Amino acid sequence: MKRLFFATLCCLIFSGTLDAGTIRGRVRAESRPEVKEDIESGKYESRKYKFIERINYDELKDFVVYIDEPGLGLSHRQDNTLKVIIQKDGTFRPHVLPVLIGTTVEWPNNDDIYHNVFSMSEPKPFDLGIYKSKETKRVTFDKPGRVDVFCSIHTKMNCIVLVLENPFFAATDKSGNFTIANVPAGTYQIRAWHERLPGQVKNITVTETGESTVQFVLGVTGLPKY
Repeated sequence: MKRLFFATLCCLIFSGTLDAGTIRGRVRAESRPEVKEDIESGKYESRKYKFIERINYDELKDFVVYIDEPGLGLSHRQDNTLKVIIQKDGTFRPHVLPVLIGTTVEWPNNDDIYHNVFSMSEPKPFDLGIYKSKETKRVTFDKPGRVDVFCSIHTKMNCIVLVLENPFFAATDKSGNFTIANVPAGTYQIRAWHERLPGQVKNITVTETGESTVQFVLGVTGLPKY
């Protein structure tokens, strides 16, 4: 019965007859209070620790928010828009790219030095080899999941392709704000994701042609203690 419901939902989505709303919100990160006190004590400014790089939770970015419904049944719907991660100044840009399953990503080398693009992640292991400036290669991501990508020449070059099973997702802007448009009316689980913090899931109801809002605060405060 559930499968029949989702199939019907998909038909309505593709035929454009289902009313859809918009989800807006903001994601931010928060550290443990005791860590803040330790930083303010000045210990980190000492010679012993000054070379240790700290996480500034206020400056964390590259959050992704998406409707976490694997059974939504839209995996066969492909995004034919070509996505791009450029290699420039020894970095991948953007650092995090969410895509719909089946999407092809282009990897141009915009530096005047050689780079390599490879991944050993289970959803999509690949190696584009070493190639020079002005050359471009492509990869199609056909399984859902997190794909960590590196350059075999430059240690600090890494990025993530987050392959998702339905088109209802968004990357946040520099302030953590996001908008997911054209979401069919209904109640869903929506997830906020960050590469180094536990994700957070909330329920949200999308109204017909209306706007729903949700706020997330990610951190490690809620982890179990041993």
